[in-house]
Amino acid sequence: MNVDEFIINEQVTVWEAMQRLATVAKKVLFIVEHEKLSATLTDGDIRRWILKKGDLNAAVKYAANYSPRYLTECSRKEALIYMKKHFIEALPILNRNGEIKNIILWNDKLIHKEPLEVPVVMMAGGAGTRLHPYTNILPKPLIPIGETPIAEHIINQFYEFGCHEFYMIVNHKKSMIKTYFNEVEKDYELFFVDEDKPLGTGGGLSLLKGRVNSTFILTNCDILIREDFAKIFQLHKEKQHVITMICSLKNFMIPYGVVDIGEEGDVTGIREKPQLPFWANTGCYIVEPKVIEELEENISIDFPDIIEKYRTHSGAVGIYPIGENAWMDMGQFEELEKMKSRLEK
Repeated sequence: MNVDEFIINEQVTVWEAMQRLATVAKKVLFIVEHEKLSATLTDGDIRRWILKKGDLNAAVKYAANYSPRYLTECSRKEALIYMKKHFIEALPILNRNGEIKNIILWNDKLIHKEPLEVPVVMMAGGAGTRLHPYTNILPKPLIPIGETPIAEHIINQFYEFGCHEFYMIVNHKKSMIKTYFNEVEKDYELFFVDEDKPLGTGGGLSLLKGRVNSTFILTNCDILIREDFAKIFQLHKEKQHVITMICSLKNFMIPYGVVDIGEEGDVTGIREKPQLPFWANTGCYIVEPKVIEELEENISIDFPDIIEKYRTHSGAVGIYPIGENAWMDMGQFEELEKMKSRLEK
């Protein structure tokens, strides 16, 4: 491990820090000034900054925590005990001068406070037309990523967080999906919900009336989110949202020089191939059961239209921001190959 990978200075932008966090994959960076530990910056600090509509081009010093946790000259065992107590994934070890001499990493994937016993609903009924000709042979949930179908990757991910109750809404080639999962050895419950006619990306939820009566996770069958869902669920409850959208920051580069023009038609600036950040809907949500209860039965509707209804009428829709590298989407051929490459690594 290279300690320098975790170290930034106060002038690094929030956007640059997000990119670095995706690289170190431990959700924390350490701000060093004059060779001494000054502050920490976690994914949670950045999330709070974003939710306050903070500028992504602002310096990280405005979002950082200047009361960092650290230990001095201790054993690895002592550090791990401290980390487990405070749910820390990476802990700096300082010398007597306040300089970082080492960083102890927690070896497990995640440090959970308690299992996330939340039902998971997977929308798996679509025809997957964007992935033809693959989906002429296999339904999209069974397209393999490595040796495992994408739907099983998704289930395994939530199972690691403590989820044991899964509902899969199926339609296109549903018999193949059922046959595969009925033969899989599993330590969780998987219930199939038959969609007899296409009901859009949201209408199939009406088939769960009387079956899912608590807050649940809703996911498309072609995405993977590498994030701590316990934290997402906690924020959802704190904000009392009806729907929390998990949104990923996407950065798009304009392949031209962009000219800014003033009121008199004069050129006020030229930006060569500027990069523009956008928040993209990943297709994964935390949802309250009232959404199911209030749906008309067997009426086709897309989930973005359901989101718009609650946003307009109650404003009870929020987001949980994640970094660009925390979202993998196999909905198109290019993204499918990227997902395969990342999971193989």
